[in-house]
Amino acid sequence: MKNTIRSKSFTLGMVLFLVIILLLSASSAFFLYRLSGKTSAILKENHYSVVYARDMSEHLIKINQEIVDCILSNKQPDKSLINRENGLFNNSLKSENDNITEVGEEKLASDIESGFKEYYNSVEQILKSPKPIAETLNFQKHFTSLYQNLMLLSKINENAIEEKTENAKVSAKSALIQMSLLGAFCFLIAYGFTFSLSSYFNERFFHLYDGIKEMSSGNYTKRLIFAGNDELHEIASIFNEMADKLNDNNKKMELALHEKSEKVITSDDTEELKRLLKQVKVIEAQAIELISRIESKK
Repeated sequence: MKNTIRSKSFTLGMVLFLVIILLLSASSAFFLYRLSGKTSAILKENHYSVVYARDMSEHLIKINQEIVDCILSNKQPDKSLINRENGLFNNSLKSENDNITEVGEEKLASDIESGFKEYYNSVEQILKSPKPIAETLNFQKHFTSLYQNLMLLSKINENAIEEKTENAKVSAKSALIQMSLLGAFCFLIAYGFTFSLSSYFNERFFHLYDGIKEMSSGNYTKRLIFAGNDELHEIASIFNEMADKLNDNNKKMELALHEKSEKVITSDDTEELKRLLKQVKVIEAQAIELISRIESKK
């Protein structure tokens, strides 16, 4: 079965380029997915914890400010405000307990929970006491300790964000280097294949062009030898067959001219010479047309 250039070499080239494109696309998707995972982890694991710590600090400050203002102005605290801020603080604390990611963060969250209970107990004592000033010192002590733990919680997660951000930058730089190396490697493979394929066809077409040109100039002994079993091999076979016919006709014509030069040329001999010349002209015309087609494609 004949192997065609189109179905073998070109198909192989297209498959190679497709594989290179898929390889680069898959590698890019992999590195982007991994980098996206790192940045998403920063947002989910640490940024939210910083937000929870900030919210708890705000709720704590509002409760403390309400109690202090009431003590200084000698009026009753707004219990609805205190209860609302207490509920919001506990919601943020619950969200933080569900988002423990760093070393020491679980113990710190537990200390904040127990510290807030003690703090809120002191708030209730102040609310129940006819003279809340006596409870103020203990109240402020719990507030200071709890607020410091909240700041420490925020600091732990901020440091983790900085560390993971640097790690993400290193990963991005590493991915860029790897993609550059992979891209260069794929480029070299594609360039090598393209150069090899073009050299292969250029050499074979040059030999074909040179052979046809030799034949058109009258050199009927020129032969083309192409290895393989593709279209170019078939063209070479047709060319060689045509060259053989031209060479045979040329020899016959020379022999006829030599014989007729020694005897009288009859009308039949003249017709035979005309027929041979006509065949030669037809074959030469075909060769010239083939050369013009090849030259027009350059």
